[in-house]
Amino acid sequence: MAYTILFGTFTTLMFIGMPIAFCLGIASVATVLYMGLPPIVVFQQMNSGMNVFAMMAIPFFIFAGDLMVRGGIATRLIRFAAGLVGHLKGGLGQVNIVASTLFGGISGSAVADASAVGGLMIPQMAARGYDRGYAVNVTVNAAIIALLIPPSHNMILYSIAAGGNVSVADLFTAGIVPGFMLAGALMITAYIVARRRGYPAEPFPGFSKVGYYLLASFPGLLLIGIIFGGVRSGIFTATESSCIAVLYAFLVATLVYRELDWSGFVEAVLGAARTTSMVLLVIGTAAAFGWLMAFLQVQTLMIAAISAISDNPLIVLLVINIILLLLGTFMDMAPMVIIATPVLLPVVKAFGVDPVHFGVVMILNAGIGLNTPPVGTVLFVGCAVGGISIREAMKTIWPFFGASIAVLLLVTYIPALSLWLPSVFR
Repeated sequence: MAYTILFGTFTTLMFIGMPIAFCLGIASVATVLYMGLPPIVVFQQMNSGMNVFAMMAIPFFIFAGDLMVRGGIATRLIRFAAGLVGHLKGGLGQVNIVASTLFGGISGSAVADASAVGGLMIPQMAARGYDRGYAVNVTVNAAIIALLIPPSHNMILYSIAAGGNVSVADLFTAGIVPGFMLAGALMITAYIVARRRGYPAEPFPGFSKVGYYLLASFPGLLLIGIIFGGVRSGIFTATESSCIAVLYAFLVATLVYRELDWSGFVEAVLGAARTTSMVLLVIGTAAAFGWLMAFLQVQTLMIAAISAISDNPLIVLLVINIILLLLGTFMDMAPMVIIATPVLLPVVKAFGVDPVHFGVVMILNAGIGLNTPPVGTVLFVGCAVGGISIREAMKTIWPFFGASIAVLLLVTYIPALSLWLPSVFR
């Protein structure tokens, strides 16, 4: 009966439109009351879920992303991307993807990527004759790249959800090849769609201009090397790297580019505080929900259920991918990672799957879920920026969705794509 109350309450509240944090919290309290446990247990678990030192990296990376947007770093990255790939077919679509890759490698946030790059690129694409549905779908699918390449704070979240036993440095490294694969797949898709629709290419500005744009964006690009190199070499932790990212972004925005004024700084602080409060509330309630699942031994039941389907690791991974894709349609990324990791990680480890490899698969699944309604956060942001409805965006999302699924399957069934680079850096 406890299972019915926990999952039934959560599902019912979610489908009537209640915010996901309250769905998780109310379902946890209702289950605890039924089991005769003191309700304070839920709040203790919420506090434990949020009161993790490594979790400090999340608000700092969010803050760094806000400073980069308001300090001119994002604008210069887009200009460099335009000079680099704008001359390809469907030029502004290609620029969008490359800019998302560069900016995602600094902010580590898909939502920040969709908001910053989309806010600059979607109006330009619409003015040049691109369909707004195409512009939005290029933006929101390219934003997923930010989840895979350093400094993805979702990788940090996965490490915490895995009990802190998975190296953040290995996860950062493992996501690089899949991230670039996704960027390449989306660029090919954007090229094919643009060619069919007759979208224009931009004139090539010349190598001297490209070099100038690279030089202008170099202070922003240097942050990627500082974060990755520092964490990978052990000079500082992921949490310390997030603080360095804030300080570096502030100095570049104020002293190098000189575009961040006092009002912009205050707006960045308030924006980061709002985003962080929402994220941490979800993380806290998801931690309480996850503790109840562990208390009720949902992991054991899941292992038994999946083992009954097949003992072939290939089939098991396919089943888990389907489960994660379904979860992603109605659960935001943070609660999905926190809840699903403790349940599914023991399952895949029982079948010999490496935790670092599974982390990349988990994050990519959750990222695809950010673009699938009814809870598609990045899709909602893209549609809001692009001024179109969710229904209109969904009409043209399928080529890009297919490219993402193809990369997911390759990463799932070829572990070397995730594990080769970490082995090189060890």
